[in-house]
Amino acid sequence: MKMKHYSKEFRLQAARLVVEQGYSYAEVAQRLGPSAWSVSAWVAKYRQSGELPAAGITNSTGEDLAQLRKENSRLRMENEILKKAAAYFAREVAP
Repeated sequence: MKMKHYSKEFRLQAARLVVEQGYSYAEVAQRLGPSAWSVSAWVAKYRQSGELPAAGITNSTGEDLAQLRKENSRLRMENEILKKAAAYFAREVAP
């Protein structure tokens, strides 16, 4: 039996069907042609490389995480500004 070689784009799109669209490995395999085992291996490979979100993290969860990180960064900056302002005013009040 001759082995088929699939392009990286094809493998990534098949893996995205599983992760982003919720298809099972078997459904993707049946529709596109590779084995379910190959599809599961591609999903694991692209999750490990960071090209797909880790298991349990959906796009909305990933977006929420990015938003929370941005807010955390802004709040840290505001906190630093307030610390510097408090130190400045403490020096002015002290004789």
